[in-house]
Amino acid sequence: MRTALYTGSFDPLTNGHVDVIRQAASICDRLVVGIGVHPGKTPFFTADERAALIRQSCQGLLTDQKCALEIVTFAGLAVQTAREHGATLFVRGLRDGTDLDYEMQMAGMNGTMAPQVRTVFFAATPLARPITATLVRQIATLGGDVTPFVPAPVAAALAARTRKS
Repeated sequence: MRTALYTGSFDPLTNGHVDVIRQAASICDRLVVGIGVHPGKTPFFTADERAALIRQSCQGLLTDQKCALEIVTFAGLAVQTAREHGATLFVRGLRDGTDLDYEMQMAGMNGTMAPQVRTVFFAATPLARPITATLVRQIATLGGDVTPFVPAPVAAALAARTRKS
């Protein structure tokens, strides 16, 4: 069984993240989505809320490809999380050259710490390329329409959250 690990904050989950998850499902039997939890950051959604949104948004996505989806949280190193879950692949998405530069550095560091876990990059599709979680949060907070950038459950959650603010 080939297990891949895809880490991020997913705050919120975007169509770009879903694009990477869909592509990753084509190369593994089990995809572990690792939600990074950092004590110094104040997320828009709690880790449990983010996990629920990933589950709701990606529930049937991987079934056709016969890939199991597992969602976990972690606070340490991604290489340790990969070891804990038996992952042999790190999955990363690339939107542009800036992402490539950063991700190559991370792949090099991770490769030194865990040479048994390889990094696989997926290029963003044209529609997903400009999407960032930061911009989605800003648009939602300012009352804009985020439906082109996020799955429907995330758009609903963002609308509910920003109405409360």
